[in-house]
Amino acid sequence: MQLTSEEALKMLKNMEINAKETRWIYHSICVGNSAGKIAEGLNLDVDKAKALGYIHDIGKGVGEFSSHVINGYKYIKELGYDDEYANICLTHSYLNNDVYCTAGGIPDDIPFRTEFIKKHEYTIYEKIINLCDLMCTTVNMTLEKRLVEIMTRRGVYENTVYHIKEAQKLKKEIDEMLGYNVYDLFPNVLDN
Repeated sequence: MQLTSEEALKMLKNMEINAKETRWIYHSICVGNSAGKIAEGLNLDVDKAKALGYIHDIGKGVGEFSSHVINGYKYIKELGYDDEYANICLTHSYLNNDVYCTAGGIPDDIPFRTEFIKKHEYTIYEKIINLCDLMCTTVNMTLEKRLVEIMTRRGVYENTVYHIKEAQKLKKEIDEMLGYNVYDLFPNVLDN
C-alpha cells in the first residue's frame, strides 16, 4: 500500500497531539518538504519524496527515541504500507550501507538492522532523505552547519570524521545529479 504525503503529514499531526517533545515532528516536516524540492529538481515523484521525509523519524512517536529506527520500521510495516516506506525508517540514519556511518556514535548491536543496512541497495529517495535529514533541524541549513549542530548536541565519537566525509560525498553525488549545488534550491540556507 502506498502512502501519500497528505496521509504522512496527517500521521505526524496526530502524533503531535500527545507528544512530549515535538521538535522531531517539525524536523520531519522540514525533511519532507526539502526532499520534495530535491525530487522536483531531479524529475522524481515529489509526493513520494515528501511522504518518505515526513515519516523517516515516525518511530520517535511510537516508542523510545533511541530505538526509533526499528520502532518506525515495525510501525509502518504493521500499518501495511509498502516496504519502501518502512525501509526509510531504517536507512535514514546510516550512510554508505554502514551502521557505523551515523551521526550519533556507535549504535547498539541490533543484528536485523545491521544486516539490513549492509545488504540493502539504497534508492535515490533514501539518499535524498539521508541528505535532507543532515540539512534540516526545523529549518534548512548547510550540511556543515547541521553537522556542527549535531556534534554540539550529541558529542564527537570515533566514527564522526568518517560520517562527515561520507555526508559530504552524498551531497556531492546529489549536486552532480542535479547539475548544480543543492543549496540553490533553498535560497534561505546560506542566511541561517
